Parts: sequence; C-alpha cells; structure tokens
Amino acid sequence: MELPAMFDLSSKVALVSGGSRGIGATTAEILAEFGAHVILTSRKAENLEEVQEKIHNAGNQASGMVCHNGDLVEIESLFEKIREKHNRLDILVNNAATNPFYGSIQEVEERAWDKTLDVNLKGPFFMSQHAADLMKKNGGGSIVNVSSINGRIPMLNQSVYSITKAALISMTQAFAKELGRDNIRVNAVLPGLTDTKFASALTQNEELMRNVLQKIPLGRIAKPSEMSGMILFLVSSAASYITGSTFTVDGGMLA
Repeated sequence: MELPAMFDLSSKVALVSGGSRGIGATTAEILAEFGAHVILTSRKAENLEEVQEKIHNAGNQASGMVCHNGDLVEIESLFEKIREKHNRLDILVNNAATNPFYGSIQEVEERAWDKTLDVNLKGPFFMSQHAADLMKKNGGGSIVNVSSINGRIPMLNQSVYSITKAALISMTQAFAKELGRDNIRVNAVLPGLTDTKFASALTQNEELMRNVLQKIPLGRIAKPSEMSGMILFLVSSAASYITGSTFTVDGGMLA
C-alpha cells in the first residue's frame, strides 16, 4: 500500500519514551509502519524486546535504548547515543509517566511528589531540550507530549499526577512559542481513561468504572491505538501549521 505523502515518515528518526507498552508501544508501532526508524526507551532493556520484535517482524525499523525518564544523567547518555548512531532526531513523543500515589492530597509524601515530578515533568522538559538541539540541525521537527484530561480537571485521589499533567500542558505552550522560529512544532495529546496496564488500578475497579462510563458519551474507555492515531497526525506534515495546541481524546468526557 502506498502511503499518503503527508503521512510518510520515511527517513525520519523518532524517539518514544515509555515505549514498552500501552500508548507508547502502539505509537512506536504506527510511526514505524509509516516509515520512521523508532527508538524506544524504558527503564529495562527486556521490557522493550517484545515491541521491537513486533516492529521488526512487520518489516519496519526500531531500536531499544535503556533510559530512566526521571534521571538526567541517563537522558544525557541516551542523546549521546542518538547523536552517535543517527546524528539527527525528527520526532519526540514524551509518553513515559508514573503515578506512584493514589489517595488523599493531604497524605502525599515527599518521595511520591519527587518521583512524579521527576518522571512526568522534569524528564520531558530536558528530553525536549536535547531533542530541540538535534532538530535545529536538520531543519525542524515535532514534539508531542502525552498529557491527560487530568491536566484539565484534576481527578479525585490523583492530585500530584494531575498537577504534573497540567504543568505539561503549560510546558507544551512554552516550548512551542520559543521553538517555532526553528520550525519545531510542539503539541500535546490529552488521553481520557485508556485500557493500559498503567490505568489498570482504575479500569479493574468495577464500581469506579460504572461511574466513569456514565460520564463518557461514547460509553467505553479508549484503546491505546486510539491515542497513537492522533500522535501520528501531529508528527506528520498533515499538521504542519499546528503548534502549541492540545488535543483531548477522551470519548467526549470533558464535553
């Protein structure tokens, strides 16, 4: 099948953090399907093997690199490897996230606060800095931050996670304003509740799900692939005049 020219990512190098499962994995697969060489990151190499193998078996290109998204030393090392191997980066998807605490805002401890901010905000900030340096050398690029509808309306018992996702929306706009002159576009996707291992504590709670589904006009939660389609659009030339924007993909929950 011949790809539409505006979605052709051939010759592009893409980096997807948290690429071992869920939204990160399906995003890596679709970017590779449309021609990109996709670099996947995770804290452990073995977590990436299944996704890499799936992409390779489909005849597409992928490589896994270990990186803890909240560790600036590991982020620097990751980008050194990318510069050595590819000397370019065209696409960055800041997808990796954590939510180690679920409970009352008054019970949040410093350890949980620090871990959530490190992975969900500090990591994407410095990943974007490094990515922009490489993108500038090759005429531009696209960054997509995976935020959450929690960034618009904080959800009960998810205070720190929601705070970081709100900050990620502001970060998206800040980078977009400063990098636009370098032809680097920066946008954010705000997923609603999605059927991933990350969200399993919520999706496996039957009482909670009954209440949540009543608030979703489409009457169901999302599949990870329903997020990766939006990400594909945003990194493609079909979205060449879109930057600093946020796209809610939540089945109408916030409508």
